[in-house]
Amino acid sequence: STITNKVLTKDDKREFMAVFPDIVRDLTETHTPEINLLFSKVLQYNVSGGKKIRGLTAVFSYRLLAKPEDLTEENIRLSQILGWCIEMLQAFVIMCDDIEDNSEIRRGRPCWYKLPEVGLRAISDALLVECGIYNLLKKYFSHKQCYTQLIELFHDATFRTVCGQSLDCNTALLKSFGSRYTMDRYNNIIRLKTSYYSFHLPVAVAMYQADIHDPELHRQARSVLLELGRYFQVQDDFLDVFGESDDTGKIGSDIQDAKCTWLAVVAMHKANSKQRVLFEECYGSQDPEKIAAVKKLYEKLGLPALYAAFEEETYNLIFTQIQQLSQGLPHDLFFALLDKIHKRDR
Repeated sequence: STITNKVLTKDDKREFMAVFPDIVRDLTETHTPEINLLFSKVLQYNVSGGKKIRGLTAVFSYRLLAKPEDLTEENIRLSQILGWCIEMLQAFVIMCDDIEDNSEIRRGRPCWYKLPEVGLRAISDALLVECGIYNLLKKYFSHKQCYTQLIELFHDATFRTVCGQSLDCNTALLKSFGSRYTMDRYNNIIRLKTSYYSFHLPVAVAMYQADIHDPELHRQARSVLLELGRYFQVQDDFLDVFGESDDTGKIGSDIQDAKCTWLAVVAMHKANSKQRVLFEECYGSQDPEKIAAVKKLYEKLGLPALYAAFEEETYNLIFTQIQQLSQGLPHDLFFALLDKIHKRDR
């Protein structure tokens, strides 16, 4: 949900999808027939689904960042391959995430590890997908100036995302409720778990592909993109509890999973001692009445209004931050990302 429909046409998505069979072919031509078949199934099931927002963002960003004379068919195709590498990183992360969270459903069908013929082999399958990223980078970018930077970006994004996932899983193990739900902890988790690979990575790979190496431009872009990632995640937390599942396409589970979310952190901060006792008793419970009690507490503490104020204020802050970016960065790109997130309901 990070790019406007105006900006990315149906054709862009169709062209992006058209590259996928080549990606599968590239990754399944070197091993034994059995592994090739297995890897092909893993890729088809786990990588080709979803909205492709991250991958398409890389392509869209490259179009706006590259010099006009560099926008050749070959370079657009290379940006699509980078986009698929990001989609593979996303797949690898969620394949592991689903096992750790004991999830049942992903993108409207059973999680990969839930298939009877897969089970915990899904761990090896996820690692296969991760290795595939570097096989593709080697095949298509090893002769290019940006090769080292691309490898480092993917390693870095993976490392940060896995750190965020570990922090997230660790939340429920912390003894005191007070230390589980702090704004510091929340900011750390979302920066690591969401912002880097969902927002920073797609634009950063496009910048390097477009020969933008200036560390100051990268620093400025990263700063805006991490803010966008935080904005996006706070919305996600809000929609998990207050969104319509028809709109979001998923059923919220943050309350019963005792997740460290923006709502939980603000509630802990605002609650009086009696409300805290209620929160600690109900948060993380599977009991529908207790889940409803947490939601009711959120409403009583005025969280929907606080969220609306947060959304407005954050939009204005990021808008101003984009206006102040160097001329070396196309402001249109960042405004398009901001507009797509603002006031979304899914």
